[in-house]
Order: sequence, then C-alpha cells, then structure tokens
Amino acid sequence: MTVVDPPSWWGERLLGRWHDDDVWTLADRAVSYGELRERVGLLAAGLAAEGIGRGSTVALCMPPSLTLLHAMLAAWTRGAQVMLIDVRSTAFEIDRLLRICEPQFLLSAQPVSPMTRYLVEDVPFTLERRATGRPAVPEFCLVQASSGSTGEPKVIGRSSASLLAELDRYAALEGMPGAGERVLLLNSVIHTMGLVGGVLHGLNSGAQMVYPSRMRAESIVESARAAEAGAIFGVPVHFALLARSAPGPLPSLRLAVSAGELLPLRVWTRFQERYGLPISPVYGTTETGIIAADLVTGPEPPVLGRPTAGMEVDVVAGELRVRTERTPYLWSDRADRFDDGWLRTFDRCDRDPVSGVLRYRGRADSVVAVGGLKVDLTEVEQTLLLHPHVREAVVVFDGVIEAYVGGDTALTPAGISEWCRSRLADFKIPKVFRLSASVPRNANGKVIRDRDTLRMQGETDAHAHH
Repeated sequence: MTVVDPPSWWGERLLGRWHDDDVWTLADRAVSYGELRERVGLLAAGLAAEGIGRGSTVALCMPPSLTLLHAMLAAWTRGAQVMLIDVRSTAFEIDRLLRICEPQFLLSAQPVSPMTRYLVEDVPFTLERRATGRPAVPEFCLVQASSGSTGEPKVIGRSSASLLAELDRYAALEGMPGAGERVLLLNSVIHTMGLVGGVLHGLNSGAQMVYPSRMRAESIVESARAAEAGAIFGVPVHFALLARSAPGPLPSLRLAVSAGELLPLRVWTRFQERYGLPISPVYGTTETGIIAADLVTGPEPPVLGRPTAGMEVDVVAGELRVRTERTPYLWSDRADRFDDGWLRTFDRCDRDPVSGVLRYRGRADSVVAVGGLKVDLTEVEQTLLLHPHVREAVVVFDGVIEAYVGGDTALTPAGISEWCRSRLADFKIPKVFRLSASVPRNANGKVIRDRDTLRMQGETDAHAHH
C-alpha cells in the first residue's frame, strides 16, 4: 500500500510550534520536540500503511509510556478518532469497552512488569485490525470511558473544538505553568487532567512535563528536586502520600494542583505544613474537561474556585450544571444527565453570588432515606475522616448504611462505631464497617463508590451492631 501524506489535523499547531531543540518532556532523559516529531511521523507512516486515515477508529491499550503518547498523536495526525483504554483494566472491562465501542483498530501492549518507572520510554505493541469495527462518530476525535467509580463506565466523546477550548481555558488560567516551566505530572496521561491539563497543555504552552521514576514519596520528591519543578500535578492519593512522608524541602516548588476528587482537608493542611504551600484545586469532568479552579490562593477544601473562562455553569436545586452544545455520550443519550444543552454533574455546590466561587457540598445522589429520614452520606464520610486513625472512608447505602474505612491497625469496628455514636444521630450510623489498610480504588486512583465493586474488593468485613 502506498503511504500518503497525512491529512491536516486539529492539533497541528500543538505539535509544530516549538523548535527542534526545545525540550518536550523529561522521563529517563530529556526528549526534544525534534525527536517527538520524528517519532510521531514514523509511527503515522506505519499507521497509514495499515489503512488508518480520516474517520478511522483506533483504540490504544498500552502502559504509560512515550510510545503511548506517540501513538495517540500519530493517530490524530492521520485524522483518526482515538479511544483510550486503561491497560490496568481487567480483561472483562476491556472486552466490554471494545464490544460497546467497536474500534476498527486496536494497538495494545502488555503492562511493563516489573514497572521500571512511572512512564517508560518504549514498549513493543501489536496492531490488530478488528473485523467488527465501526468508523468514527462524526465530530469526536477522542473517546474515553469515565472512571466507573459509581458503577458501569460511561463512554464519552470529545470533539477537537472541545479540546482546543479547554486548552484555551488552561492558557487563560492565572498561575498555570507556561513556557519552560517544569511540571511533575503524576496524573494518568490517559485521563482528563493528565492528558489535557498535562500533556496537551505542555504542547500548547511549552511547559515541560516531568515524570518520576516511581510512585513513591522519595522518588517523587527526588524527581521534582532534580528537575527543579515549579509545579506538581496529581490526585489526592498522591498528595496524601507526600503529606505523610518527610523527604525534605522542594525549594523550586510554587504550585501543587489536585484533581479527580475532593482533597481531604487533613491532607491539604499536612501538605502545607510540610512543604510551605497549599494545594490548589482543579475541578472538572471527563465530559467537559476543566470547569473551575483556583491556582493563586490555594483555598481550603471544599472550595473549588471560580468557573474558568468561557464555562457557563448554573446551580439548580443545589446541583451544578454545565452548558454543553451537545450530549457527550456515545451510543446513549443519557437523558438523566444531559437535557436541553445542560449537563448534570450530580455534584452539589454552593455558588457565591458576588465572587462566583464554587464550594463543593457532596454528591447529589449521596442523600438516602433511612426509615423515612434523610441521611447525607457525605456527612457520615466527613465524620469518619475526623477520626485520628482513619485515612480514607467511603459510605454507601443498600438497605443499610455501609462504611468502607481505610486506616491504621489501631482501628477497630467497636472503636469506630463508638466514634460515630458520639457524633451522629443513631439512624445515620453505619450498620456495617469494612476495615482495611486502604479503601478500594479504580485504576486511576479514584475512590470506588459502586457497592458491588466495593464488596468484591473489600479486604475485611467487620459488622458493628447498635
């Protein structure tokens, strides 16, 4: 087959705006933009030879690696739609996504074992042409599955216009790292914050992404110090790890940004005490990208900051909604989530009428009825998190209130039950406590809230009677 020149693509300016000898990223070594373009070009030629072009659907299921990023960019330069699958997913989860989405091509690689570093350079992969594959849904260039923290994942499409608009919001966000500044990126590179706020923002702004050797506190700090990183991007579990450790100061650090889920106040406080700066929030969804942030004051949780430039939001009956042109859900209209140009986030928020600042108040689906009485499961979680031996807590409801609690070995069902009894009305106290060293999380480090998945992954089942 003759290799044709790749068609123009929506991100050409991202890949082509920096000089060949400018540093793109730092992993095992510094990688230049010249090398990036060369690797992407070679891989794009290989994809073209396989018949991948405009309107093709290409699924990537690879471990975090430069190869993964090269393949994503190469597929986009060919005009293809890219679907990102987390390689840490189970075989069942991967098969389910492939059956739902039916990509025409699958580029896959086995997880690197043992993991030599967080982001490896090269991984060998295979390219499979799938007989049942379907061409791309018009307008969408990126397909992602939601975290699945509350049940079966949703399949979400992002248009090139949506991604470029999100990059504009990041570029306009005060405090966001710019050209030449180094960012230690701990977020998954296939999920929204790591992909758009990290990898793509780096291409757009010239900020250089740095990857740690391993996800240990000492390795993270060592990588940040060696690179003289001005910022660290991560999720709450990363900052909890750093807040518990004592690996020494980071004199170049001016910004720490947490995304993915609400940061516990205890982690925010301990991190500030240890490193001398607060953790700043970035709030968004897979469907929309970044919605609100505050990278200047580093406000105390649960403050989320102001809506970012160009984001139209509304609070209806206490729940945050976001304006979008069309439903982001593929193969399902999800009428429970998208209606007449507004996306329901299912996040309860307060909005200051003067400043516009959003404050998080929990999930809209966290209020349940127990014996005819309303219980906010978020309140129960926050009460558990105040216990000195509790690090993490997830509270769910299935006829009775159940609490999954991560903490140290001093924690007992009787002790945690007594703690709740002294602080909560009896009908709010969990009837079941499941104790372990940590609560179950999905592949992206986000706390799981689906009851069935929690039960399967829970380590210890201990019942408390009242």
